[in-house]
Amino acid sequence: MDFLLWFMIGFILIGLLVFLLMKKRMETKLAHVKAHPDSEEASRDTKHMVWWVWSVTAWGVVSLALVVWWFNSTSG
Repeated sequence: MDFLLWFMIGFILIGLLVFLLMKKRMETKLAHVKAHPDSEEASRDTKHMVWWVWSVTAWGVVSLALVVWWFNSTSG
């Protein structure tokens, strides 16, 4: 098997695992922000949630790029 295939599978699975492990914590932070919107912790938690959303989006884009790259390299 090809190294790119294993790298892609590992990257996607590890990223998915991290995403699922952090999801519950982000839901807790969101509930805290909704309950106490004017607190200092809410501002900090909001920044963490925004960074998390950007990180998950970047992970998804890179995962898609790896899949396209793998298909392109194996079909040609």
